[in-house]
Amino acid sequence: MNLEGRKTIDITPVITEDIAVFPGDTEFQRNELLSFKNGNNLVLSSITTTVHLGAHTDAPSHYHSQGKTMEGRELSYYMGGCQVIEISHKTERILPSNIEEEVTEKRVLFKTGSFPNPNKWNDDFTALSPELIEFLHSKGVCLVGIDTPSVDPANDKELLTHNAIYKADMAILEGIILSKVKPGRYDLIALPLPLAGADASPVRAVLLERDQR
Repeated sequence: MNLEGRKTIDITPVITEDIAVFPGDTEFQRNELLSFKNGNNLVLSSITTTVHLGAHTDAPSHYHSQGKTMEGRELSYYMGGCQVIEISHKTERILPSNIEEEVTEKRVLFKTGSFPNPNKWNDDFTALSPELIEFLHSKGVCLVGIDTPSVDPANDKELLTHNAIYKADMAILEGIILSKVKPGRYDLIALPLPLAGADASPVRAVLLERDQR
């Protein structure tokens, strides 16, 4: 992947103590242990947080008892050719019939606009359907992403789409910001941390524009 001279679009929400997390999950907090204002010679801080924070990827262990934990995931899922597809109409779960263009890339991100403020929780965001995952898998897709906190609806206890993703051996990218991203083809970099035993990891997700000539 050639990075030289290419415009980068950051699709990661800023992490602050205001960022929304699933109700009942651990909110983000940063604590300063040392600081210049207290007369120390440097700043040193710690954080307390859910690993499902902002732009993040779920490890398979999050939704399947036999799934790999975060440090065991191949990085190839999280970087390479990517397609942003906009879903303009309101729907609970996106179906294959809602896609009006050909899927040509191995990573597909859905722009729904249904979770517009990363600092304000709303339950009625758009999710993905198991049928959509089966369709994307048949097209060779290895990663699916969405601009909401989850690929399943907020109230779904069965995690139907998560489990379809496990069956298809695909990766998940949630919580990204696509409001200023035009539909089209890009290259994605969204690398997780190798957190041993963890069920997810925050990522710094960016898109690299391609020459459209």
